[in-house]
This record gives sequence, structure tokens and C-alpha cells, in this order.
Amino acid sequence: MAEAPNTNEAMPLKKTPLHALHVRLGGRMVEFGGYDMPVQYPEGIMAEHNWTRTHAGLFDVSHMGPCFLVLPQLGGPDALEKISDIFEPLVCADVRGLKPGEQKLTLLLDDDGGILDDLMVARPYEEHREGMLYIVVNAGTKEADFARIAAHAGDRARLARADDHALLALQGPEAGAVMADIAPATAEMTFLQVRRVDVDGQSCLISRSGYTGEDGFEILFPPEKAEAFAERLLADPRVKPIGLGARDSLRLEAGMCLYGHDIDTTKSPIEASLAWTVSKARRERGDFPGAQRILKELKEGAHAKRVGIKPLGRAPAREGTEIQSADGVNIGVITSGGFGPTVNGPVAMGYVATSHAKTGTPLKLIVRGKALDAEVAALPFVPHKYKR
Repeated sequence: MAEAPNTNEAMPLKKTPLHALHVRLGGRMVEFGGYDMPVQYPEGIMAEHNWTRTHAGLFDVSHMGPCFLVLPQLGGPDALEKISDIFEPLVCADVRGLKPGEQKLTLLLDDDGGILDDLMVARPYEEHREGMLYIVVNAGTKEADFARIAAHAGDRARLARADDHALLALQGPEAGAVMADIAPATAEMTFLQVRRVDVDGQSCLISRSGYTGEDGFEILFPPEKAEAFAERLLADPRVKPIGLGARDSLRLEAGMCLYGHDIDTTKSPIEASLAWTVSKARRERGDFPGAQRILKELKEGAHAKRVGIKPLGRAPAREGTEIQSADGVNIGVITSGGFGPTVNGPVAMGYVATSHAKTGTPLKLIVRGKALDAEVAALPFVPHKYKR
């Protein structure tokens, strides 16, 4: 899931429950999403990226916005329908179609179909918790998101914030084995399943998901016990701490959007190549924000489209780089770019005119006044390795 930094430097930086641990581990701390966060540790971004792709990396993502939307009365045969009726008018997902313990990515949309945020929503696995949704929004937009959800719910449901908790992401091909040693109940979980699990007698909420394209978990843990839990994970030789720098290069290789860069209110789900988030049931009902525009774009196509872009040289393409067609016409802009350690070369994403969005289409990137060769590339750059 994506996130955007909070640029209001006048506000004092918040600290996550793992802040002291980051400092002890030698993390280089920077402002991100209004929090003091580790961008890297002493081994550096390249080493952290490669470790996550081959072993298991531990990320602190406590700056994100976990919360619960809760009916006044849980349980009962119509609880899912009631909570879905409250939340669905804000997003494009078929919430009432979620299976017990299932999570999915959806989009918070404005009335014109612009993307206010991308978020994760899950239905509880336990029957007695029916009528509750677990929602995780992005750091830079969470105050506005929380306010929007709470205002829409009114007195029909309560928004319970959980962003005082620790949210840890364990990602990589060895993440499953590491978690199974600590919490055996996680071994049978597959991609986008959510369960409440006891770890040393402490109840925590675990989803098999992440923002790297690798198998892994996101773990919501009580703040007072979070540092001890993180240290237990890090005591495993398969696990190393990973900062936000590698998280960004991993998500870029995985073709995942960064809110405020690759998606925002000026983009629709269709332009953003996120049409799959608009569920079949919602398309048929046409009852989501911006439905008129989005359904028209689904039928007729959008003017622009988010695509993968592969520079053919070694120079990276950064955000804001102009994209031209092979004959020199301006057709778009880079929204995310950098070096991809796994592919050993520069990778990027951006928006181009739909007429130039086919994989393999030659492009020119205008970098410091020079036109550099590139082409439209299939996403993701590195195949996803989720446990299905």
C-alpha cells in the first residue's frame, strides 16, 4: 500500500513505539508522514533491498493509519450488510462480498472519481466480531481520511483509531518461516488473509500482505510490547531491520503506487491502471463515488494511463521528468523513478497518453535537457511472490 509525506515542517515530528529501537540500531532518521522515521540503517539501502528480496526484512510502518470502523452492536446475521452500507459509499470495493478474514485494497474516491487515498480494508475472521472493519490508510492522508470516514458514519458506527499501536511489516521469502516459528497459526494463512493471533499471550492482528511484492505480514501490535516483539524478530538471523529507502525501491520494482506521487485526486482508478479495484458488483450497481466518469472510462478508455517505464541507459528517471514520444511530442511525466537493485538498472512509472501505453512503445525522457531513450515496460518489474 502507498503513502505520501507530510510536508508541514512546522509541526513537531511524532515518534512511533519503535523509535528508540531505530536509534539504537543506527537508523538514519528523517521526516516522513509527520513522523521521525528510519530511511536506512548502517548497511545501506542497497543491502537492505537485496536482503528483503532474499531473506526477511522488518519494517516499522507505524506511521500509517490503522483503525476500526465498528457498529454499536456486533454480531448478528445482518452486521456485515450494515457496516458495508456505511463504508461502501466512500470506496469502490465490494465490501459486503468480503469473506471472513479477507482483506483487499480499495480506493477512497471523491465525487468526481479522483483518488483521495488507497487503503486496505478487512472483514474480521471471528463471527462475534462481525460488524467491524479493519482499515489501514496512508500516513500523509490519515487525518483527512479518518475525518471523512467518521463524518460519513455519523452515529451509525464508531471510528476507533489504532495509530498509537505499532504496525510492523515482515517481508521476504523467509518471512513465512520466521512467523511460523513465533506464531504457528500464521503458517496456513495465504495472501490477503487476516487473523487475530496470540504471540506470547499477547493478542495481535496479522494480515498476510505488504508493500514489497514479496510474501510477508503486517502485524498490529500493542505499543507497550512492540519493542520486545521487534527485538525477538530481529534476533532471528534471517531478519534484518529495513528502512523507508529500501521500502520505496522494493515497491517501485513491484509496480505499486505511492500516494501523492503516482495517484492523487487528479487521477481516476482507470487512468491509474487500478481498474481492478472497482469490483464487478459495484460496477453493476454504479453506486460508488465518481461512477459516471469511471464507468465511462471503463467503456471508452481514459486519455492517459499509468505504465512502467524502462530507461534504456543507466541514468535514472526521477519524478517530474518529461516523457516524449519517439518523434518529440510531450505525452506525459514520470511520477516515480529510481534504481532497481533487483533488475540492476533504472526503473520508473509514469503517465503517458493512452495511444502510447502499449508495452514496448519507444519513448524519450528529457533529463537535464537531453533526450534519453526509454520504453514502456510491463509491470511489475519484479514478479510478485505472494503465498496463494
